[in-house]
Amino acid sequence: ARQLYSRLQEEIPWRQDNIRIAGKETPIPRLQAWFGDPGISYTYSGLTLQPEPWNDTLQHIKEQIESYSDTQFNSLLANLYRDEQDSVGWHADNEPELGNNPVIASLSLGGERTFQLKHRQHPERKLELELRSGDLLIMKGAMQHHWLHQIPKSKQACLPRINLTFRKINKASTPK
Repeated sequence: ARQLYSRLQEEIPWRQDNIRIAGKETPIPRLQAWFGDPGISYTYSGLTLQPEPWNDTLQHIKEQIESYSDTQFNSLLANLYRDEQDSVGWHADNEPELGNNPVIASLSLGGERTFQLKHRQHPERKLELELRSGDLLIMKGAMQHHWLHQIPKSKQACLPRINLTFRKINKASTPK
């Protein structure tokens, strides 16, 4: 996991994009990069990402996760959480191009961070997982219908963390 983290820190063309929230453009509080098969774009919060081609390291990780999860992926959203101030707010991965019950495989590398879940209809129902370097979290089935998830800012200092979220984009639903 340490070697993969170091390699990906250098190999991935990290960038900070802006998203639209409640009609206002704001910088995403982390760095990211989008990889995928040719023509596999991804749109969320008013931002459309065009894919970078798979590099050898990411292709190898993808094949290992596909074998383990028995799922084929055609895209990857890589996130770099630089410190405790970087985050992703409450959301569900429920964009139409992900299909009805998407499988999202999320690999953590680097610093430990808290992953939180809360039920959509019963927000008092919450779950926290401490994701460590090398941990693989697979979200599937109806999870995105019933649960929201986030990586919150932390009050404690955090080491940098790379999160690789593998997805399958349904080309028929991909926005033009």
